[in-house]
Parts: sequence; structure tokens; C-alpha cells
Amino acid sequence: MLVLIQRVTQAAVHVQGEAVGQIGPGLLALVGMEPGDTEAQLTRMAERLLGYRVFADEAGKMNRSLRDTGGGLLLVSQFTLAADTRSGMRPSFTSAAPPDEAERGFNRFVGICRENHAPGVETGQFGAHMVVSLVNDGPVTFLLRP
Repeated sequence: MLVLIQRVTQAAVHVQGEAVGQIGPGLLALVGMEPGDTEAQLTRMAERLLGYRVFADEAGKMNRSLRDTGGGLLLVSQFTLAADTRSGMRPSFTSAAPPDEAERGFNRFVGICRENHAPGVETGQFGAHMVVSLVNDGPVTFLLRP
């Protein structure tokens, strides 16, 4: 499992011209599921995502988490994040979880995040062609692994 997080002032996902998920200040998380991702990994990643300190405190230091700020969380499934790009000129997706497994894992991850982040969790639409827009704040971007 890989999660690319971006601190944003706003972000949205549109499918066929309709907004399916949107947030104000918070985190946009692009989620790549890998074969064999476990419940323990999903739980650990949710804890890291909600607790990762990327927001400024009163002194301007990155000491506050999404949990601390109560910001929005927009989760977007992105199988291309798990691509193997080590060789050649075309990505291989053998390192990404198969669609059925990825959808189950992503939905479980969304559920865990919703259970632990009351201010709100929005999502894209699994398997759809999504148009993701964001205003990256910083820019601040990190790749998390469980």
C-alpha cells in the first residue's frame, strides 16, 4: 500500500462533469493498493495518515496533524501509484492489486478513516475516470508506506 498525500487548501474529484468528492483545507490522499495488503497495514496507514504532522503550529513548524486541525480528507484510489517503473519506457502494473482486491482494500481503508476522523472523509469513485483538481498548499507532498 502506498499513499501520496498533498496538503491542500481545496481539492475535488469530478466524474463525468459531476463533483463526487470535495474538501476545503486538509489532505488529498492518492491511494495505491498492492497485492496482499492486510487489515493491519490498512489500520496502520490510516493512523499514519490522520496523525502525520504536516500542518503548521503557532510557530510555523509542521507539528499539527489532520486530526489536530480537523481538516478535510479526500481519498482517491489510484492504481497507477503502485506501478513498477524500474525498467523500460512503459509502466508495469503487476505490482498493483487486482481490481477486486484493490476495491475491497480501498473501501476498507475508507471505512477505517471515516471511523477515526469525524470531521469528514470524501472519496473519488473507484474504477472511474476521475478528474482531480487541487490547490497544493506549500507545496507539501509526501509518500507514505505502512
